[in-house]
Order: sequence, then structure tokens, then C-alpha cells
Amino acid sequence: MKILQLCKKFPFPLKDGESIAVTNLSRSLKNLGCEITLLAMNTSKHYMDIQLLPENFKEIYATIKTVGIDNHIKPWGAFLNLFEKESYHVTRFISKDFEKQLIETLQSNVFDVVQLETIFLAPYIPIIRKYSNALVAIRSHNVEHEIWERVSQTSTNLFKRYYLKLLNPKLKRFETTQLNNCDVLLPITERDLLLFRKLGFNKKAIVTPLGIEDSDYRLREASTRKPFAISFIGSLDWMPNQEGLKWFLDNVWKPFFKEDIEIEFHIAGRNAPAWISTIKQRNIFFHGEIENAHKFLAQRPVMIAPLFAGSGIRVKILESMALERVVISTSLGLEGVNATDNKEVIIADTPEQFRDAILFCKENPLKAKKIGSFARNFVIKSFDGANIALNVLKTYQSLIPAKIIQERV
Repeated sequence: MKILQLCKKFPFPLKDGESIAVTNLSRSLKNLGCEITLLAMNTSKHYMDIQLLPENFKEIYATIKTVGIDNHIKPWGAFLNLFEKESYHVTRFISKDFEKQLIETLQSNVFDVVQLETIFLAPYIPIIRKYSNALVAIRSHNVEHEIWERVSQTSTNLFKRYYLKLLNPKLKRFETTQLNNCDVLLPITERDLLLFRKLGFNKKAIVTPLGIEDSDYRLREASTRKPFAISFIGSLDWMPNQEGLKWFLDNVWKPFFKEDIEIEFHIAGRNAPAWISTIKQRNIFFHGEIENAHKFLAQRPVMIAPLFAGSGIRVKILESMALERVVISTSLGLEGVNATDNKEVIIADTPEQFRDAILFCKENPLKAKKIGSFARNFVIKSFDGANIALNVLKTYQSLIPAKIIQERV
């Protein structure tokens, strides 16, 4: 099967959830015999020099094509968009150069499937329909409008809350109307699919979560050095991560652990705003963008995920669990994971619950290690990459004959 994969940013390096989810599925589909062509926007925000790609990434794809895109948020453009019909979240990814390269790619190849990574590429569906008879799939990594609705509700910045409340209806209208323009939807979680159904989606769908490869997450012992350490890792230019981290610092760390010299808090992530990158508090350590997320996680026995906005699956939670770390997360952060509280994860939704969970892990290392062991077993069993890719391939194969018959009629 020949698949054209479209991405709104280049899916490497593997340091954010979207890139990891995109690459892991592509690798598993390739292992099943699929020939995959990658056409990606190489954005100013997440630029990648493709000459530096490792061989084990390049071998996934038959062909790799990129188009340079300036997608920086421009304050004046964001303001003017308030008076336009289109969502500013979407218009940043509309490009004549990308459209031209897409047309050339479709004209010079025959694809069975064109797989769009995120709803933000839906504006290109008319082009795909015009120049190809391929099945069109959208992999929805999140319920996009829900993320920003939640951010607008939880943000402490009044201007940001007001702006997002004005912007969100346009994004929701775009997302709900575009979903039915595809032939098949690949949501990340069952919960996201149910929400899309309520919003009017009526086509074929298959839940396609992040695939975890057992060999990528070898058992690692957390450092037993003193003091006890917890970690937070994620893209720090993503607003839900910023809001969650700020909540944790203000409501958990400062009142309960600021003066505790026996506990360290380590933060890692790229594109951090100044209030994070210049943080100066005793026992808080900012690492910036790190080369090896697995090593960073393995050095601390506990990873926190204080998330109050977003949707889909948080990849760093699954990776931490696969590495036998104890994940302390809000209920929302664990949406789509379905792990059992106090067995495979620890759920905390209040400052006091986070405090108690951290102290439990610190004071009961053997019990915490057991939770980590159960977490790994759960993730490897529930998110097996090969099985997920096989289900996707079977779905594509079942739909392509029906599409051909429909076109002939």
C-alpha cells in the first residue's frame, strides 16, 4: 500500500507527542510493507535541517519532501483575524508553496491513502480530491477546539482568556465541519471519537493511539541518590503545559515543598518562556531542551503531569510509564490512558493530593517501584505499536475497494 503522509510540522526530532505519534505509526506501517512518502511543512517554529536526519528515521520513508513555512504568531495578524471568518489557528498553516508541492507530488505518484496528521491540514482536502483518487484519512491527535476552550477557562491571564473565547467558536466550527470531508478518521482516544460523534461526525473511524515499542523502553533503574527528585517534561511553548506547570509551582511546590531540602524538582522542555527558563528557587532545576528524554525520566523516580487543559493522549505520560516511572497526574491528564489509580498511576486533582502523592513515593520507595512496574506492563500491553498499525492497515484495505466501487457508480 502506498501512503502519502502530510504533516504540519516536520516529525523529528522525537521530542514532542505529535512527532513521536506520527513517527511510531509510520515505522510500524512500514514494517507491515507499506511504502510511505512524507510531505511536511518545515516551519519556522520547529525547523529541522533534514541533512541531519539519522538513518533509522530516513529508512522509514520512501521519499521525504519538505516545504518551508513561516508560521510564527504575528500579533497584528492575530488581532485582525478576530474580524475574519477563518480561524487563526488554521490560517497559519495555509500555504501556496505547500499546495504547489502537494499537487506536484499527487501528479507524479499514485497513492492508495493520503493521511493528514491533524485537522489543520483539512483545507488541502479539495486539492487531494482534484488530483488523486486516494482514500483521505485524518489522524486527529487532539480535539483541538476543546484544548483552547479549557485553556481559556483555566488561564489566569484575563486578556488571553478573552481573546481565546472570541477565537474558539471559529476553531470549533472549522473542526466540526471539516471532519466529515475525510473518508476515515483516526482519533487518538475512544473518548475523542465519542465527542466527535456528538459533534456530527458520521464516517468510518478507528481509534489509533500512540504505539509503544517494547524495545524502545528498556528497564531502567531510577537514581537512588539523595535528595528525592521529581520531574516535569514537555513542550514549554504549549500553553496547557505552561498553565499546568504554573499551577503546580504556585499551589503545590511553594506552599508544601519550597523549603524542603530533601526534594528536588527538575523541569525539561524546549521553547520555555522566560519565567520558566530563568526560574531561581532552591531545589528547582531547569534543564531546557534535552537530548535524551528517556535518560532524563529514568534519573528521577516520579514524573508529574499537572494538566488542566488539552485532549488526546499525553505521550510523555505513556513514555514515563513504559520506563517504570510513577506518574502523578490529574484526571484530565490521564484521559485516554485508562490506567488504575494507585495501581499503575496516581491521580491527583488538588494541591493536597499532589502533596500526599509525592510524599508517599518519597517515603515508600518499594511501593512506588511496584506502581512503576505495573505501569510498564499496562502500557506495553495496551499500546502495542504493531497491533495498532495492523488495525489501521486493515481498515484502509477494507475501505479502498468500497471507495473504488463508489467512484465507478
